[in-house]
This record gives sequence, C-alpha cells and structure tokens, in this order.
Amino acid sequence: MQPEKIIMGIDPGTTIMGYGMIRVVGKKPELLTMGVIRLSKIDDHALKLQRIFDRCVSLIDEFHPDEVAAEAPFFGQNVQSMLKLGRAQGVALAAALSRQIPVTEYAPRKIKQAITGNGAASKEQVAAMLCSVLKIPKENLPKELDATDGLAAALCHHFQSSSPQLGKSYSGWKAYIKDNPSRTKKSK
Repeated sequence: MQPEKIIMGIDPGTTIMGYGMIRVVGKKPELLTMGVIRLSKIDDHALKLQRIFDRCVSLIDEFHPDEVAAEAPFFGQNVQSMLKLGRAQGVALAAALSRQIPVTEYAPRKIKQAITGNGAASKEQVAAMLCSVLKIPKENLPKELDATDGLAAALCHHFQSSSPQLGKSYSGWKAYIKDNPSRTKKSK
C-alpha cells in the first residue's frame, strides 16, 4: 500500500481567500477540492478574521490534511493592506496550528516557479498548468483564480517536500513564535 498524504493550500486574502486540497498517493497528486471564502460583504476586519479562522477549521475538520501550505504575504506599496493580508494569513495558519497540523509558507514567486517554471507567471498560466498536472477540465475551474492560487500552494508544497529547506515549516505554536518574535505582541 502506498503512503497517502493530504495537503491544504491557502492563498490568503481579506476580500477573497482561496484554498485547495490535494491527496498525494505515493508521488501522484490528485485534486480533492478547491474554492474560495468570500469576505467582501463583511465590513468589520475582526469579523473577517473570525470567518477565515472558522472556515479554515471547518475545512480541516472535513478533509483532515496532514500539512498546510500558505502563500506568504508579499511586500506591496500599501502598508495597511499588507498588514491586513498578514493577519488573514496568520489566522489561517492559526487554524491549522490549533489542530496540530504543520504549516509551511512559500513566497508567491516560489509557488509560481514550482508550478509553471516561471516565477513571474500570471494567475491564468498557473491555473492552466494545474489543469494539466491534476487533470482538471478547464470548464471545472472556478471563476475566482484565488482558488487555483490556493491549490497551487498545496501542489508547490508537494513538489518541494523533498527539499523542506525551501519553505518555512512550523510544527506548532512554540516553533512559530520562536521563529517569528516580531509577529507576536505581548500585552502589557
């Protein structure tokens, strides 16, 4: 019997958050599910974070992933947007860590490079390659490519699993906090 592993991928967002799940049997990945968490109708940022956490926990409890891979926030011009995106990613990672699931972060360029061979690939190019690798009919792709970006994070993690030094992995809260002291704030 070949070893089996389920990997959840997350593309963090505060308006639309993408996710994808793959099952890897031996070395062959197959699609389990992909979709988005729509957050645009929620005005309060804290309530968006709660929705992300609750939905991620729900997906984790349904599919029981062995590992979670997330796209790391990218550095943009708008500091407020970057902070909100980082919080969204942190809450998604907290959902995984609350269930003792190891998490790994990958830079957006690393994910695109792993999937398409080009770190500057478009969302459409990533989606097309996912269709090819995972045998997804193009008509089954969701209209929001955030879902395929989440799926790409999971597939990237599968491809990189033989080289774990390429991403940052955390086995639990203590390891994450130790490696990210600036992301934690102690209350006075």
